[in-house]
Amino acid sequence: LCFLHLRNVKGFGWNHKRVYRIYRELGLHLRIRPRHRMQRAKPDELAVPERPNQMWSGDFTMDQTKCGRPFRVFCVIDDSTRECLCMEIDFSLPASRVLRALDWLIEWRGKPEAIRFDNGPELISGAMRAWARKHGIRLAYIQPGKPQQNAYIERFNRTVRHEYLEMNEFRTIEEARRLAEQWLWTYNNERPNMAIGGITPTMKFEQIRSKKDSHHDPR
Repeated sequence: LCFLHLRNVKGFGWNHKRVYRIYRELGLHLRIRPRHRMQRAKPDELAVPERPNQMWSGDFTMDQTKCGRPFRVFCVIDDSTRECLCMEIDFSLPASRVLRALDWLIEWRGKPEAIRFDNGPELISGAMRAWARKHGIRLAYIQPGKPQQNAYIERFNRTVRHEYLEMNEFRTIEEARRLAEQWLWTYNNERPNMAIGGITPTMKFEQIRSKKDSHHDPR
């Protein structure tokens, strides 16, 4: 990630051997202990959407403030670009708050063709289904107990856990929101993503948009 950030985001021409040598000299390398994984049947790979707003994925994760009060984080990503479109944070996130966040996303980003969710109570509620019918959005629910069917957002949640939640100690919910906004900008604009070729989600979005514009060029 350091090498891809320096090459693809910052534009330096150093090769990976030089970057790795400096990386080691600075003492940044840490030994990763191998884990014994259970052998399980390999699930089918998720199809990669060809364009933004073709499929979004949403899910919740949790943490707590310094005083021990738990709070929830509702995240939405665009499966084609891996952009995080939303990180809604509060002590309670009922269906009404989730729908308010989705309405704001549609106003800013445009309407998705479909959204993939698990079977959380806020996400399978009658209010959510009515909202989807009103906007003409298909709700794609995964099978209960099959989180691999929502692999894109599950992988993103792991990144949120390791690089945002575990790296900060939140004294207040306002501080959690402020730090989330800062981290979200870095994730979308500065952090290379291996799943999309070592570029940032913003770069991927611009790449798709430029291809679309070239196909519609009247020349």
